[in-house]
Amino acid sequence: MRTLREGSRGPAVQLLQLALGRAGIAPLRTDGIFGPATRAATAAFQQHMGLRPDGVAGALTHRELTPWYTGYLTHRVQRGDSFAALARRYGSSIAALRTANPALAPESLPIGAELTVPLPFAVVPTAIDWFSELAGFCVQGLAARYPFLRAGVIGRSVMGKPLWSLRMGQGENRVLYNAEHHANEWITAPLLLAFAEELAQSAAEGGALMGTAAAEILDYASLALVPAVNPDGMDLVTGELAEGRSFEQARRIAARYPRFSFPGGWKANIRGVDLNLQYPAGWEQARENKAALGIVSPAPAEFVGAAPLEEPESRALSRFTCAFDPSLTLSLHTQGEVIYWKFLDYEVPGAEQIAALFADLSGYAAEETPYASGFAGYKDWFIQDYLRPGFTLELGRGVNPLPVSDFDAIYARTRGILILGALVT
Repeated sequence: MRTLREGSRGPAVQLLQLALGRAGIAPLRTDGIFGPATRAATAAFQQHMGLRPDGVAGALTHRELTPWYTGYLTHRVQRGDSFAALARRYGSSIAALRTANPALAPESLPIGAELTVPLPFAVVPTAIDWFSELAGFCVQGLAARYPFLRAGVIGRSVMGKPLWSLRMGQGENRVLYNAEHHANEWITAPLLLAFAEELAQSAAEGGALMGTAAAEILDYASLALVPAVNPDGMDLVTGELAEGRSFEQARRIAARYPRFSFPGGWKANIRGVDLNLQYPAGWEQARENKAALGIVSPAPAEFVGAAPLEEPESRALSRFTCAFDPSLTLSLHTQGEVIYWKFLDYEVPGAEQIAALFADLSGYAAEETPYASGFAGYKDWFIQDYLRPGFTLELGRGVNPLPVSDFDAIYARTRGILILGALVT
């Protein structure tokens, strides 16, 4: 986390404001503007933690706030500790402590052992703008709260940021969901992680989703989630990356293509390559199609790059897909409320029927991909190389980036697809 002080702005400030509220310091408006109220709350937190109360959130303050960024803290067992006492102390629950610490016997906690304490709020925030570090906090927080989830890093972005993955379940039906290929479609990242949290919590509590026990879903399926394929671009669009060499390079690229707003119209990775035009499935045709539109160099959107899988983000997802060997994939995008299920004339058994089921659940239309945008996408490559069902979900309507206020409505319509996707093949 960057140092935040009065005058700072952006999604990191929103997360700081949220965390200070979670920590019980002060209820703050999560407006992303570090003003006097945020400075006072930061100073109060620092004083409570024994830090110098200067009201500036630097490295030490962020370290102490990490439990309220990730949703859990680590406690070293002392004499007299019990799950019941710790639940009262931290506002947690005995059930949550049991889930997070399956190897510990609650009736005889070993002195000096470290245990994970889930804190009393959802890990995944869905009412603030997102940035790449927040995706990491959420993945790590979910894996800590629910040890049957496995966090990983499948690669690095152009700027060296981790491309996080989250795996859950142990069944034979292997499905891979990815989100945020496009920077200004960042709302798909919290959507995918909110689904992971709902499924994990339901499994831990013995609940059900759409009439199917969550534990049965995880017995039947193995899910791999890659929530933020384009972390650098996310930070550019949401304002977390607003200065420095990479920002200036992106601004120069955007200046050559004024038809795209900046930074809101930015879809590409930080080098100006559209990651969902990077896959070896008619890539040459995609290059020809985009050149006809005048996109022949790095751009905020629609530039295919110099070669397929040239960019580290698309290359990492391709390699992860090959290693995971899924039977079905879902790629989450925004705009149009439509489900694309086909690539050229490839006939994938059952794909059209699955798309119809998804459409019935969501109210989205199931359609074939328009020719002009039907090449070099992740879904296209997966269908071509695996001849298995691959789908692009275009969620929501409006102007990208969709506002976070749309989250609940989008999630309500997409949730059933994410559940059924784990069960249909």
